[in-house]
Amino acid sequence: MSDRRQLTLNLFIYPGGHHEAAWRYKGSAAERILDISYYQELAQRAEAHKFDAIFFADGPALADNVRYAQRFRLEPITWLSAIAAVTKRIGLIATASTTYTEPYNLARLFASLDHISRGRAGWNIVTTSVPQAAQNFGLPEHPPHHERYERAKEFLDVVTRLWDSWEDDALVNDPVSGVFADTDRVHTIDHVGKHFRVRGPLNISRPPQGRPVYVQAGSSDDGRAFAARFAEAIFTAHQTLASAQEFYADIKRQARAFDRQPDQVKILPGISPFIASTQVEADRLQDEFNELIQPEYSLTQLRQMIGLDLSGFDLDGPFPRHLIDMNSARGVASRFKLVVDIVDREKPTIRQLVQRLAGARGHWVIAGPPEKIADDIQTWFENGAADGFNVMPPWLPGGFDFFAEQVVPILRKRGLFREEYTGKTLRDHYGLNRPGSVFTDSIQAIA
Repeated sequence: MSDRRQLTLNLFIYPGGHHEAAWRYKGSAAERILDISYYQELAQRAEAHKFDAIFFADGPALADNVRYAQRFRLEPITWLSAIAAVTKRIGLIATASTTYTEPYNLARLFASLDHISRGRAGWNIVTTSVPQAAQNFGLPEHPPHHERYERAKEFLDVVTRLWDSWEDDALVNDPVSGVFADTDRVHTIDHVGKHFRVRGPLNISRPPQGRPVYVQAGSSDDGRAFAARFAEAIFTAHQTLASAQEFYADIKRQARAFDRQPDQVKILPGISPFIASTQVEADRLQDEFNELIQPEYSLTQLRQMIGLDLSGFDLDGPFPRHLIDMNSARGVASRFKLVVDIVDREKPTIRQLVQRLAGARGHWVIAGPPEKIADDIQTWFENGAADGFNVMPPWLPGGFDFFAEQVVPILRKRGLFREEYTGKTLRDHYGLNRPGSVFTDSIQAIA
């Protein structure tokens, strides 16, 4: 059984839960979103159920329409450092932007998190899609999509070399000899590029994992190419098995083209399950959440995805497909394409569309009894659509408890998920190799 391919499961923690009206639901913990003990308890629960990691999303700007939803959160590195102190095994993945941070500071933050957690850090690499962020960082406008990815590639090269700037045995720390560091094994990186000039070395030794696990969440053409080249785990959104299978096959193919082993790239779609003892009760639970939706907020979210203001339209009227500008700048974005695909496939009313997106912002929302949820997960996992899932509970903490206590045991019984941790680091959990240092590799090549 131990040799059988097994699921990767992350808990994606969104402050009150992933349904946009979760904070209004009677079972949510809305009053605790700034209480670090709330998140520590969630992480401890996920660790008790042997989840691979917890994941925390972030963005460098206040989201629109905070009047109607919990749309702010604690800073993720600070947040995960507090969680590292009360957990031992579970991975810790945080989002940080290559557009609105600097390589040296970010490299130092994540190296510190990896040391604090003894090798459990992961970096969700984003280029930031929110245009209002530019005004928080002294920029006249948000950089175009292709420019953000160009900067991201250089950014990743810089931070990789900074993490490698101390070779693994450079830290000697020998009081008897009086040698703290072997300076022959500590390197400047002397990077001069279009976007950055960074001398190095980093002022902290190499992280326990060599470098944090590289995670990426873009599904546009640029995002796919970036992920296939660099990412070790990919968070993605799909509504159908066929869409997930196409994405999975494309990423694995592109990874091979970069001379990467496909099993070193984990593809993890989001899943947001409404779970009850029967299908009727699960559907009723989902309807209960949808009745709490505030249309003004939902339409703001939809406008951000597709650039169409529908505030004056009849919610129960047909969605005006003809008004979508397929040639707009948003046309390259993955979530834009996902929404258009729903419209073309299902011909929803405006209300039906916003209800579909309210569940998890375009991720796969399913409702049913535990056996059905486990069946669907197994189907995607065994049919070339996923290596595991980002579990996105509709509300917290109860939505996670239902999944962990009712669905996970079924997956274990089928041999699809671990009984116990077999490793200590996030790379261990994901089955990823520890990377060598670019400096050590180059020295060995010369020798």
